[in-house]
Amino acid sequence: MAKKAQAQAGDLSRLEMSFDKPHLINAVFGEFDRNLVTIENRLGVYISARGNRVQIEGEAGAIGRTRDVLNDIYSRISRGQEMDSEAVQSIIAMTAEPTLEGIVRKDATDAPGIMIRTRKKTLVPRSATQIPYMEALARDDIIFALGPAGTGKTYLAVAQAVAMLITGAVQRLILSRPAVEAGERLGFLPGDMKEKVDPYLRPIYDALYDCLPAEQVERRMASGEIEIAPIAFMRGRTLADAFIILDEAQNTTAAQMKMFLTRFGMNSRMVVCGDPHQVDIPGGERMSGLNDAVQRLEGVDGIQTIRFNSSDVVRHPLVGRIVDAYEGPNA
Repeated sequence: MAKKAQAQAGDLSRLEMSFDKPHLINAVFGEFDRNLVTIENRLGVYISARGNRVQIEGEAGAIGRTRDVLNDIYSRISRGQEMDSEAVQSIIAMTAEPTLEGIVRKDATDAPGIMIRTRKKTLVPRSATQIPYMEALARDDIIFALGPAGTGKTYLAVAQAVAMLITGAVQRLILSRPAVEAGERLGFLPGDMKEKVDPYLRPIYDALYDCLPAEQVERRMASGEIEIAPIAFMRGRTLADAFIILDEAQNTTAAQMKMFLTRFGMNSRMVVCGDPHQVDIPGGERMSGLNDAVQRLEGVDGIQTIRFNSSDVVRHPLVGRIVDAYEGPNA
């Protein structure tokens, strides 16, 4: 764990930290100290590094956040987790959230409190709202995940589905979305059904291949353990012993959403992901089956609703600012 000493001069403060595992320092600082540069730019501090020691100068609040960020990066690397630029950006954002007390500031010897293990990676929360979302994925029967792109709604749902499949908690994964936003007119597209649908399901495929080796994805799809299909193909089925994900759910009608939700079977889990502000079907938000379902079902026992916002975007920080520009109070 990092050790620290603090001094104060005028309006600026200074804090010195040291790390007791020098062999991890290069990974903590990043190639060419890029992690330190990112922290300096985001938090408005100056960081001087020498050996396994760093000195931080700046306003007291910014220094405290910088300390938490460096400790969290160090803790995650000590546990063998990967640390890329997106992870660093997410950790910086998370230190602004008071609800993360005890999660961001863990000892390096502690295991993370919330995580999803798949064949290829272990996922931990990268934003404040991802914490209750990951808890809901492990606990609740039906979860509505609402919010802008880039918040991890679908990605984490696929990861939890893969984790439950490989442990035998469910027997199959069923991944669906409206294949063509305005009415699913697949007949006008070239190719067989798989070729018609695949372009619309690319984000789901990407998440699957991130969580499972490619050969396992192909084998499980061939055997029917993993099924990817447009929502229109759900009619008439009862989906038992399955983890079911509906992506881009804002582009369903109320009738489609009712049909989908009533497919829910025994020993199943269902996640409905969508951005209520990005409705592409005729009639806009007032015709969205997602908005209708949340209004009807929020608060029903066994159903959880998780709402993400621009501060939860785990892509480039600029994406969050773009979301604010389109959906904020001045939009």
